[in-house]
Amino acid sequence: MLSSAILLGPQRHVRIVQPAIDTLAATDDRPVALVSAGWEEREAEDHEFRDHVQRTVINLQVWARVERIFERDRELLTAMRHRHDTLRRVQELYRLRLQGAMEPTRELLRRPGDDQWLAAERHDALVMLQGIDSQHVARVAQVHAEFEQRWLPTERTSVQRERRDLQKKLTDVSCLCIAGGHIAVLLHRLRLFDVLAMHGDRPVIAWSAGAMALCERIVLFHDTPPQGSACAEVMEAGFGLVPDLVALPHAKMRLDAADERNVQLFARRFAPALCVLLDEGARIDWNGSRWSAVPTTNRLTEDGWVEEVGV
Repeated sequence: MLSSAILLGPQRHVRIVQPAIDTLAATDDRPVALVSAGWEEREAEDHEFRDHVQRTVINLQVWARVERIFERDRELLTAMRHRHDTLRRVQELYRLRLQGAMEPTRELLRRPGDDQWLAAERHDALVMLQGIDSQHVARVAQVHAEFEQRWLPTERTSVQRERRDLQKKLTDVSCLCIAGGHIAVLLHRLRLFDVLAMHGDRPVIAWSAGAMALCERIVLFHDTPPQGSACAEVMEAGFGLVPDLVALPHAKMRLDAADERNVQLFARRFAPALCVLLDEGARIDWNGSRWSAVPTTNRLTEDGWVEEVGV
C-alpha cells in the first residue's frame, strides 16, 4: 500500500499533473519518472507533458522495452499472445454469466416498495453479482499464475536486461507518473517488469487508465457503448496500491448518472469501495490513511445519487 498517491482525471484538455507533483514533491528537485506505455506506439510523444510539468522527465519507455524483448524472445511473445487469447475467452465467459444476473438485479431495484421480502431479494442478487465478479478475478489471477509458473518471465535474459536498466533509472527520481491509454497493455507491461515494486513506497501520480491500474480491481464500464456489453464488468485485479476505490475515468461520457437505479446498482455492487468519477479536473489524494478530494470530484452513492467526495 502506498503512503502517498494522487489520482487524476484525463489530462488532454485540463492538465493538473504539475500541481499534484508540487503537492508530493515540492522540495524534491530530482527527475520525474513517466510511464506512458498505455499510449502504445505513441509512448515517446511526451513533449506536452514535459512542457506542462517543467521538470526533468525520465520516460521509462515501458512499451518500447517490451517490444524489444519480443524481438529477441519470440517464445515469450508467443506465450504472451496465448495468455491474451485465454484472458479474452475468460472475459467472454464471465460476461455471459454477468449479463444473466444484471437484468434481474436491475428489475429488483426498479420494483417499488421496501418490504423485507423485496429487500432480501435485492440483497441476495447483489451478493450473487459480487460473487460472479470475485470468481472472475480469481480465474484471471489463475491464468497469470500459470503463465508465470510455466514461462518464468522475470528469469529470462531478455527481461532481466530491461529490468536492470529500469531499476537504475528509478533509483533517483522524486515521483512516478503513470499516464492513461490502453488499460490492459499498461497493466500487463507494468506487471512484467514489476515497475511499481521497483519504485517502492515513493509518491505516485496517475490518471485515467493509470489510476485504474493502482486500484484493487479494474472496472470497465460504458452504459451506451458503440459495441459490446452495456454491463459494467471487472477486467481483473489491479496492483492494489490504493485501497477502497474504484476509478471511473471519462465518466461523463460513459456513465448514465441521471439514472438513479443505475447509479445505485453500481455503487452497491462495488461497496464498500468509493466509486469515484475521474472526469477532467478531478483529483483525489491518498495520504496513507484516508482519501480527500478537490471540489467537483464526485462519487456514486448507494442511494443512487452523485455527490462530491469531500475532504
